[in-house]
Amino acid sequence: MTAIDLDPQSHLAISLGITAHNIGGIDEAMLKKKTIVQQLIAVRDNLQLITSGPKLKEIEHLVKNNTPRGVLLKDALKLGLSDQDFVFIDCPPSSGLLVANALIAADEILIPMTSDFLALQGLSHLMGTIKRFEQALKKKYKTLLVMSRYSPNRRISSQVLNVLLTHFPEQILATVIRETALLAECPSFGKTILEYSPKSRSARDFRKLADDFLEGKVMYGNK
Repeated sequence: MTAIDLDPQSHLAISLGITAHNIGGIDEAMLKKKTIVQQLIAVRDNLQLITSGPKLKEIEHLVKNNTPRGVLLKDALKLGLSDQDFVFIDCPPSSGLLVANALIAADEILIPMTSDFLALQGLSHLMGTIKRFEQALKKKYKTLLVMSRYSPNRRISSQVLNVLLTHFPEQILATVIRETALLAECPSFGKTILEYSPKSRSARDFRKLADDFLEGKVMYGNK
């Protein structure tokens, strides 16, 4: 499995313990300075990482005007990774050229959702963007949502989940990721929750979520 950090803030790489700022990554592959295979870093058993690279945030300015900028990632992926079972692309939080590259390259979309009102507003904007890309590219994405930072004791959490179940039936993975302090702590140690606290409730949630993803288990009714 390969994970690509397409966020200039490099939060995915940092969370996996890769903090060097001068490592070339997906930026060089998109600019055709290196092949995507040359940028792979083995970070765990069965997990390879491609970092964002220091030039990723400048990519809109570095690309020549006569280059189709939206297909840079798709073109880079054509040169490798076809042997991978999964390629996950971690996107930046705001829309723009990088997200456009991800959408053009991807076949499936996995959207993490926090259980608060503002997250619903952000989701509405994102779904509008996805719909426009589907129309332009004449394709239909398989879209799934993950309910994260869920607090059973907060009314807003259940309200947001009910709204999602109404508008996205059978598209929310069955396991919710419950809010805990451990999930906020583990990135600072460069560890996943499975490494930081493998016996914790959070680790159990993520193991179940991974099974849901592989087996296609989704929610069918209100919680």
